[in-house]
Amino acid sequence: MDIPEVLSVNDKSYRVIKLLGKGKGGYSFLVTDGEQRYVLKQIHHEPCDYYNFGDKLKSELDDYARLKAVGISIPKLIDTDVAHERIIKEYIDGKTVSECIIDGEMKEDYLSQIKQMCRLLYSAHLNIDYFPTNFIACGGTLYYIDYECNSYSDEWNFENWGIKYWSKTGEFCKHFGVPADR
Repeated sequence: MDIPEVLSVNDKSYRVIKLLGKGKGGYSFLVTDGEQRYVLKQIHHEPCDYYNFGDKLKSELDDYARLKAVGISIPKLIDTDVAHERIIKEYIDGKTVSECIIDGEMKEDYLSQIKQMCRLLYSAHLNIDYFPTNFIACGGTLYYIDYECNSYSDEWNFENWGIKYWSKTGEFCKHFGVPADR
């Protein structure tokens, strides 16, 4: 993918600083309006073998509303451009949980915070994508930076799926190409 220099949301231009990543539903870019940094998510329609989508933008907005109502720490949704399928959200500066694990900076408190998120989510009958690249540690607070959430199922909860990627497990090391701790 060629990274654009500028993207707009509702006729407001943002200079692209870098591509942050590609997910199942879109590309996330670090952008600036010249004063502040934001995340601009561009919805894509590339196939995903293991996930079925309806209206991706609507799902993103609905999921944001659900997570906000549950009360977990997420970046604020700032603007939505329906015509171009783009959103602007608050940029949370920090390391992802996966970077913390790789760099040996994972804190027990992050596990306590994710378990508190789980209590809130499970009581609302929801799961989120517990993959560690979806969480940023900033100022001692753990943020879920994706808006994806789904109906609760034991198979995809933190204890049965997510935990496999929250330390240097075999699954984590294989995915990120890092050696296991000895």
